[in-house]
Amino acid sequence: MALPQQKIYTEDDYYNIPEDVRADLVDGQIYYQAAPGRFHQEILNFLCTEINVYIRSKNGFCKVYPAPFAVKLFGDKKTIVEPDISVICDRSKLTDRGCTGAPDWIIEIISPGNPEHDYIRKLNLYKDAGVREYWIVDPRSEKVLVYHLEQDQFAFEVYSFQDKVRAGIYDDLCIDFTEIPE
Repeated sequence: MALPQQKIYTEDDYYNIPEDVRADLVDGQIYYQAAPGRFHQEILNFLCTEINVYIRSKNGFCKVYPAPFAVKLFGDKKTIVEPDISVICDRSKLTDRGCTGAPDWIIEIISPGNPEHDYIRKLNLYKDAGVREYWIVDPRSEKVLVYHLEQDQFAFEVYSFQDKVRAGIYDDLCIDFTEIPE
């Protein structure tokens, strides 16, 4: 007996989701995301500010986009994600709808509802797409996992909210997690 076929969603379906609903489209499946909590937003704001101030101080050309911001990782029409923070240094990837291609650096802040989405599914997507660096920030455990995805060997480092974490795509950007507002 054949199993019923699952509906495959595409880019058109994704862009027809109401604007106030956050979702990822991964391999033709839609994964809805719960609204972020206050501490999640504090971390998001803190990190975006730190990265933007650094880029501006260096007269850098990279752009920083907080969610909601659509990232079409591949050439297909079946995978579009909304990372919490996307840092894009190749401005030719930017479109009116978001980013087409892999950002250089992605940061996801874990929400309690679906942590495996960021820890497993998105980690593999980002590696396959060519994202250079991926941070997972987990407010519950107060840990920061830094994945260096452009290396031949799968490498990551674990930090706490008591650490200064160096961004691998820059030579001298360190983010002091002790400064996150409560």
